[in-house]
Amino acid sequence: MKVFKFFLTKIFLKRWIFSLSMIILLFAENYLLFTVSRSLCSAYQGYKEMRNMDREDIYIANLDPNKEVDFDAITKEKTQKVYDYLDDNFKYALYTDGFIISLPNDDGMEISMNYINEEYYKLNQNKLSAGKKLYFNYEFKKDEIPVLIGKGLSRTYPLGSTIRIEDPVVEQPITLKVQGILEQNAHHSNFYALNSKSYYNFSIFLPVNDEFIRNSNIDLQVNGLMDMIVLQSTKEKTVNLSENIQEVLGIKFNYFNQKENNDFFKDYYLNSLKIICILTLIIVIFMICLSVWNMVVCIRLIIKDFTINLLVGLSYARLKKILYNYLGILFLINFAAIFFITAYDRHEFWVKKDTLFVTYGVFGLIDIDWLALLVVLLFDIVFGIVIVGIMMKKIKKIPVSLGVLQ
Repeated sequence: MKVFKFFLTKIFLKRWIFSLSMIILLFAENYLLFTVSRSLCSAYQGYKEMRNMDREDIYIANLDPNKEVDFDAITKEKTQKVYDYLDDNFKYALYTDGFIISLPNDDGMEISMNYINEEYYKLNQNKLSAGKKLYFNYEFKKDEIPVLIGKGLSRTYPLGSTIRIEDPVVEQPITLKVQGILEQNAHHSNFYALNSKSYYNFSIFLPVNDEFIRNSNIDLQVNGLMDMIVLQSTKEKTVNLSENIQEVLGIKFNYFNQKENNDFFKDYYLNSLKIICILTLIIVIFMICLSVWNMVVCIRLIIKDFTINLLVGLSYARLKKILYNYLGILFLINFAAIFFITAYDRHEFWVKKDTLFVTYGVFGLIDIDWLALLVVLLFDIVFGIVIVGIMMKKIKKIPVSLGVLQ
């Protein structure tokens, strides 16, 4: 312990500005690595989720950013005309979310209403922790509508319970029956940014049929077109569909298959990753040079005391252990900092009642957070072995005879 205290005060903290710089640089490198690792895990989840749609005959709508839209000119009669055209000529999967309602629950969260048709449900079935699959043959004005709810709502509304709401898209009271409960942290990835996702812990999935769509307002019908998935189609047919919608509604949609969306994502995502990786590499190289230089300079300045320690029993093996202990403390400080920052960010979603981003996890962290932290830990272990090895080589080259003469 005395030897470690000697090295801590005479070498490691001799020039405190270098130790502080080392901590800051190590934190920057670890946080960049954590961010990249978590993003890659999230992107991998997105690729898995979109696997069912990665077919040449499936096309996804994308609003043309270069065309302005006059939403005031859109009427219910026009949107229904588009849906009639779709029903007659295409097979399509409809999914739309973002309709927020107030519904009493134990956590005081607002609830996101997600509307899906049967084709979308067949294409993307979220796993259930309890309950049965949805069905779509109901009359919404008479029957209880079967719904799936998120894990967070299941404490207030258990399986089989009924929920009475003022639906925002049909603009009238309807009765829902909890048919199934989604798995914890069930999510949906963005079609064009696979590493970005929304979570369904406080969401309701409501199945829509033709009758429901006909009785819905413009908001649902227009939003339903935004990310509509056209099935068993061709590029030529989607061009005709785009022209029809533009003629009727004045909205220009482009249709891409998921492979094209993935290629678009890869282009900008990989470029971003390259920049971050290059920045991380620069920080790592600078840290190695800074720490080794500082160590060698400090030892040369106290060569007499260092030599005495060697003569009275300090071995190079013990010195290596001391270096590992010192770096281990630095790694632990930074690891704890990243852990608490991540846990705080996750907690903030709960504080702000951010419906689409609240998650459940051990100490507030979800699976991709823990995987990213594991990558950081493994990197730090390898980094510690490399930097200690370089330090020991440099230290052994210092002539101890200088200390003996002094």
